This record gives sequence, C-alpha cells and structure tokens, in this order.
Amino acid sequence: MRFALLTAPLFFLGACTAAPKEAARSNDSAATAAPSTTRVDLTGAGATFPYPLYARWFNEYATRTNVRINYQSIGSGGGIRQVVARTVDFGATDVPMSDDELAGAGMPVLHIPTVIGAVAITYNLPGLARPLKLSPDVIADIFLGAITQWTHPRITALNPSLTLPATDILVVHRADGSGTSFIFSDFLSAVSTAWAAGPGRGKDVRWPVGIGGKGNEGVAGQVKQMPGAIGYLEVVYARQNRLPVVHVRNAAGRFISPMPFEIASAATSVLEAARLLGDDTDRRESDLRVSLVNAPGAQSYPIASFTWMLIAPSAIGPDKSRQLAAFIRWALIENPEVASTLGYVPLPSEAAARIVDRLDAALDATRARSR
Repeated sequence: MRFALLTAPLFFLGACTAAPKEAARSNDSAATAAPSTTRVDLTGAGATFPYPLYARWFNEYATRTNVRINYQSIGSGGGIRQVVARTVDFGATDVPMSDDELAGAGMPVLHIPTVIGAVAITYNLPGLARPLKLSPDVIADIFLGAITQWTHPRITALNPSLTLPATDILVVHRADGSGTSFIFSDFLSAVSTAWAAGPGRGKDVRWPVGIGGKGNEGVAGQVKQMPGAIGYLEVVYARQNRLPVVHVRNAAGRFISPMPFEIASAATSVLEAARLLGDDTDRRESDLRVSLVNAPGAQSYPIASFTWMLIAPSAIGPDKSRQLAAFIRWALIENPEVASTLGYVPLPSEAAARIVDRLDAALDATRARSR
C-alpha cells in the first residue's frame, strides 16, 4: 500500500526535470563547497531519527563552505508545523505530510529523501539457537492480540528447527508518538486488512494489546526485562545495542534481516516499481512521499522508510533554496559514507543522483514561475 500521489495544484518534485546536468551541477557543487567569505545561516527543525547524521553533515559542511546550519531535534510533527508557520528554512520528518496537510500549507512543500531508516522487531526468547522467523500476517496477529502463545502452530510452522517456550507473548509498543510507530503501523496496515480496518497507521496508535515504553530505550528495556516479550524499535538502536531481531518474510517470500543492503534494496525496488527513476518524460512528475514497506524484490527488507527534508522554496526565497540544494547534493552525492559510519543506510547512488537533479529542476521551475 502506497501513499496517495499528489494532485494538482499541488507541486510535484521534479515536475520539470530536464536532461541530466551533471557537468553544470558538478560545477555548482564545487563552487558552493568552497569556503566563502560571507557566512550564511540556515535554520531547520524536525525529526529526531536523523539528528546524529544531520549534526555530523552540518558540522562538516560548515567547515568547508562557511554555511552554518542550525537544527533543532524536536520531532517530525514539530518540523512540519514550523515549516508551515515559516519559522524555519527547512523541516525534517519521518512521516510524510498528508494531502490535506499539503493543501493546508498554502504553498508547495518539497519532500526530499535523505537517508533510509528501518524498524526492527526484537524479542526476549533465551536459548534460541537461530534467529526467530515471522511472516507479516503472524506479526500483525501478534500485535492485534490474536496470537498469544509462542507455541502457536502458525509460529512453530515458520520455525521448525527452534524449540519455542510454551509461554505467553508479551507485546511491547511505543507509549509516545513517533515516526517509528508510523513506519511499523504502515507495514501492519499494508499486510493485514484487519489491522488497516482497526488500529490503522499513525504516529500515535491505539494498540489493542501490550504495554508501552517511551522511546527506543523504553521499548528495549521492557523487552529485556520480560522473557517472552516482543517489541519494535529503530534498526540503528537495535544494531548499536546488539539486540536479537526477527527475520521477516518479505513480499517475495524470503526471510530477511534488517541489514543495510536489504534496507537499501527496498528503496530501489519501490522507486523502480513506481517509475520514479529514469529520464523519460512520463517519470518527471513524481511524488517522493512513497512508502517502502512490504517492498517488492527478493532482497528487500519489508519494514523500511525514507526520512525526508522539507523545503518550501516560495517561503524562503531563491538564495536559501539554492544553498539548501547545494548542501543536499554535497551530502547525498559526495558524502553518503557519513551515513554508513553512523549506522544509517544511505540512498542508493542512482536514486540519490535522480533526487538531487529533480530538486534542482524543481527549484529552476519555481524561479521561472516567480519571474
């Protein structure tokens, strides 16, 4: 299930994509990456998930260009609100703006994917010799409260080589609103009609069963304390804390762990399937508020998502828009390895190139209309 495409008169990122301008854009990037005698200050606010990455990128970019970018990690909802209120130059969100939010903004707001995140499912089942395998329908029914025992036939059928305990399943979920909950509930809505018709997707979900933990650390703490527990959290947190994670069956029928290549494969598969990569004219008007959950492809991890920067060119003017575009090109094309070193998954190189070219074209179109 994908987010609905934007409809006129809303603005499509890349609505006027021209032929690739690698040479010209490379020269622009080189110019903007060189130190300037004039300091430029940009302000942003939003999602907490990409904050460590953004902080590193912003710091390195400031030393190279004299462009100082100040970012407040206040959450996705706050980032959206501040962009719409025009109190910041850009926002950041793990949850794309809805069509109604975009219509209510009163101006075009571009969604620029910057990095890929994923949700891991962790568990506390001491003594397992191999990772636990679960299918999407089983995961949904666990979190719906329809499957309550670890020895349920649908779980044991997926794990014939494991000796599972005859104990209750203890569900742990986020107690606070979060992009992580949005991604996980988006996945559950995509794979389960019962979930879609019931709790649905959102940052704040009315969980049918379980206990809440605040933040990734709260969920992890509850799961660690209770044998038989299962919960969800950001994959970066799971990896850094060496937590066991479920191998989830993807749309191709393979059990996949949340590793960087498999997470990136989800993005590539969705962008290709949605015809959002390429130069031909029928791919120009593209909405990059796409969902990556339950992605096609043999290697795709099924609980992945973009995180986005939000830019409203008409609100901040051409100079700041150009500065932000130069930063995004530098970060995504020239310095994606920074994301990897911090545990994030960078955009596939082709996707990154297309995204920044479309951003440049979108800004060119905005300038042309304002003349």
